[in-house]
Amino acid sequence: MRVSIITIVYNNQKNIADCLQSVHSQNYSNIEHIVIDGGSTDGTQEKIAKFNKHLSCYISEKDNGLYNALNKGIKKATGDIVGILHSDDLFYNENVISDIVDFFHKTNADLVYANGMYADQKDIRKIKRFYKSSPFKKYFLKFGWIPLHTTIYVKRDVFEKYGLYEEYYKIASDYEISLRWFTSKKITKAFLDKWVVKMRLGGKSTTLGLQKLKSSEDLAIIKKYNLNGYFTLAFKILRKIPQYIYPMFISVKKGKRT
Repeated sequence: MRVSIITIVYNNQKNIADCLQSVHSQNYSNIEHIVIDGGSTDGTQEKIAKFNKHLSCYISEKDNGLYNALNKGIKKATGDIVGILHSDDLFYNENVISDIVDFFHKTNADLVYANGMYADQKDIRKIKRFYKSSPFKKYFLKFGWIPLHTTIYVKRDVFEKYGLYEEYYKIASDYEISLRWFTSKKITKAFLDKWVVKMRLGGKSTTLGLQKLKSSEDLAIIKKYNLNGYFTLAFKILRKIPQYIYPMFISVKKGKRT
């Protein structure tokens, strides 16, 4: 199976090389890495140039936001499976794509999702938040449950059948498309209980200044899918609390703080 990994970036010269190296270091050989740059001016393009021979597709041009950029990447994808790795992020280890492909073969699912974690912006070794998922039950959605988006991999024909990201949303279209997939009875899902991604804190969805906009868009999406309005939104927000507390507990238990 061929796996298309889509990375979108804009002015992130600090972290883009780590992301690209993470993909290049995977021990699965049949990877198509698609990089969509929004016309960076800070040196990002020069960092990407060093990896050009490892990229299947590289586009650098002005776009209309992150979901427009993701849709560009999806349209270029030729793999059997499509996943996303943002420019701030890294695969958990070199086996991630091999494990995901093996699980697709084992389960014959249309969609596979797993566990992810958030790390300190400056030191990726310091884990700040664990985002562990679980086997899917539809009623979970009413309690704000949804897997971390960058742990979700889908067969490319899921996009062909069910559509791309809604570009109307500025920050929550990943939640909308996840609900589109998880509310569909026709899309088979399988949970891979492994860590697959480390995300640096500080991305759009984790920035406090944008939380008001995110909550507003989340609520509109919750209503669109006939969930429980503010009840679902409240649980979606509250779910984050133990995700942040657990790493602190582990640090204290080990006798050190991260």
